[in-house]
Amino acid sequence: MSEQSAQPEYRIEDLAHHSGATVRTIRAYQDRGLLPRPERRGRSNVYGDTHLARLRQIADLLDRGYTLASIKELLEAWDAGRGLGGVLGLVAEVDGPWTDEEADRISRAELDARFGGEPDEAAVREAIELGVLERIPDRETEEYLVPSPQELAVAAELYGAGVPLAAITGHLRELRGQVEHIASRFLEFTTEHVFARYLEHRPPTDADATEAATMVRRLRPLAQQTVDAELARAMRLFATRHLQFHLSPDAPPPSEREPRSVALPPETIQAVERLVGPENVAAFVAAAAEREVQTRTLDALASNGAHINQVGQVT
Repeated sequence: MSEQSAQPEYRIEDLAHHSGATVRTIRAYQDRGLLPRPERRGRSNVYGDTHLARLRQIADLLDRGYTLASIKELLEAWDAGRGLGGVLGLVAEVDGPWTDEEADRISRAELDARFGGEPDEAAVREAIELGVLERIPDRETEEYLVPSPQELAVAAELYGAGVPLAAITGHLRELRGQVEHIASRFLEFTTEHVFARYLEHRPPTDADATEAATMVRRLRPLAQQTVDAELARAMRLFATRHLQFHLSPDAPPPSEREPRSVALPPETIQAVERLVGPENVAAFVAAAAEREVQTRTLDALASNGAHINQVGQVT
């Protein structure tokens, strides 16, 4: 074999070193049919660049949340000539950033200064649990990655306005459950009306996956734009109503507006759990009740406006 046509060859230990996988993992992939068998050279097994590339593809798909079973389906389709480039492009598009915001870093000293100047270990642990902060290991100075500087800035502003940290994190948990429900509904809606035709095959053909990735790029900003517009409309409506309520001499004292426990039928709770998961039951019920109140309030306002118009026409 000439020097130009010679391909690199690896023992299994070398392949493990170059790919980042362990020898045990490589053998397990072979047993599951995810990795082609090596060539036999005398008493030795020899691996090549195709094995290295396959291991890196598997690692990439695992990082994106695919199971080994689904990865096997994708790789079998690729080996059958259906192509994997479009599928990987679709995966990369969906996994890409859904916001223009860039992550930042903050030192522990800066963090403490933004939240009153006193260290609060419990608050930091909760922020890490919520993903507002991420620890940066192996640093001489204690630093954190901030995936969303805007979110941290909002928390700091609320704290500066007098909102306790426990209330801020509790509000974020509730808000997150509601936003995740909105995201889930948007994905169901777009899948039904847009992406279903691209996902008829499992895995999709290379051409369908490529076209679906293009559609993801087109539709990516729509979810945030819709939520921004609807949130602005709702805030305009309810901020005015809240101000009128608090300026009214007939408003009840704050103690009458404390949270209360309400008994719900077990079958209702079970149905909501199946829909949004046990951790989001309270947020979903609250959001559903609030939406019903909003609807009835708007209906009442519309009916009142229609009545006034009728009276005006009669007079």
